Amino acid sequence: MSSFEIIGGKRLQGEIIPQGAKNEALQVICAVLLTSEKVLISNIPNIRDVNKLIELLAEMGVKIEKTAKEQFTFQADHINLEYLKTEEFKIKAASLRGSVMIVGPLLARFGKAYIPQPGGDKIGRRRLDTHFIGFEKLGAKFTYNNTDKSFQIDASHLEGCYMLLDEASVTGTANIVMAAVMAKGKTTIFNAACEPYLLQLCNMLNRMGAKIEGVGSNLLIIEGVKEMHACEHTLLPDMIEIGSFIGLAAMTHSQITIKNVNYQHLGVIPEVFRRLGINIHCDKDDIIVQQQDHYEIEHFMDGSIMTVSDAPWPGFTPDLISIALVVATQAKGSVLIHQKMFESRLFFVDKLIDMGAQIILCDPHRATVIGLDHQYPLRGIEMISPDIRAGVALLIAALSAQGKSTIHNIEQIDRGYQQIDQRLCLLGADIKRI
Repeated sequence: MSSFEIIGGKRLQGEIIPQGAKNEALQVICAVLLTSEKVLISNIPNIRDVNKLIELLAEMGVKIEKTAKEQFTFQADHINLEYLKTEEFKIKAASLRGSVMIVGPLLARFGKAYIPQPGGDKIGRRRLDTHFIGFEKLGAKFTYNNTDKSFQIDASHLEGCYMLLDEASVTGTANIVMAAVMAKGKTTIFNAACEPYLLQLCNMLNRMGAKIEGVGSNLLIIEGVKEMHACEHTLLPDMIEIGSFIGLAAMTHSQITIKNVNYQHLGVIPEVFRRLGINIHCDKDDIIVQQQDHYEIEHFMDGSIMTVSDAPWPGFTPDLISIALVVATQAKGSVLIHQKMFESRLFFVDKLIDMGAQIILCDPHRATVIGLDHQYPLRGIEMISPDIRAGVALLIAALSAQGKSTIHNIEQIDRGYQQIDQRLCLLGADIKRI
């Protein structure tokens, strides 16, 4: 198990380029299974979860070639479906929650799939009902093997239908869309997730020959086609990294320029950080976070305490709730952080309290943060990263803290952030990987 040793309290400065979007990568890489022709994808982040998915596809028979930095071609012309029944596949797929998104393309093209119970972050109950109910409405039949915790799915006759999703699940919508693009007839999906990642996936599928209307909205209409073709696709910059860098700059009194952010696809993210008092300037397609010795949290118009809560897009993404919470610890004023969508993402706050933060954990979903206004710096401690987003929040806290911090289990951070230690060292951070 690797760790980070961080000497905090240093101001950072410079430019940083966000990696390609992890959540988009997991979707569009699975989409290559829809065609036997070659697909070129650019701006793929070099992170553990994405690399594990690429390795999984290679084991399934996909021909993969790295053609440039962060650019790959994929050709799924000879898929070995029998590999999906092996113990090796079950172990690899179960270790990666994103592996569930191979199911939609496999059902669309081959009419069958096998999948173990997926893994991923331990952040509370993350059910797969939306995926499976959507597949069933299209005509798929599920058989669950309780012995090895896996599903066998038969979809030899997928037919389009109307469906109202029980929740606007991003991965659920992506999976169902990929299954529906080759189903017979018309599929209408209402309450579809409409994150930029879904917009990107749908645009990619349309370039491959799909017929999807309503792209970018929560009502998708899909006319099934018989085959899909080659295409080229470039990933968006990762909005979670962008938000993390905004928080990092504020916490460390730093001026940082975040390059090529594709600002139009950031939604409310910049505005939420502005409400926390952070001075953000947009210059063309770059974000400049100004150096600030103090930043003050706004109140609501009636004078009540500000609440920052997550919600499905276009609301504030749950992946940045931990960053907003950490930023608030050194702001002037108080804020209620309300994590609505997952059950255990606030359980890292005990580490921040040990560092000197003033936080009241109200329940598994809500925490009140009383800002210290940088008058009482956090202090370095030893801690363990519980998941990707909490791990980066703790890293930001450590970079702002006085003294040395040690973060263990940084493999969790590596799952979602590309060479984060090296990139931050170029800004002046003191991070050592041990």
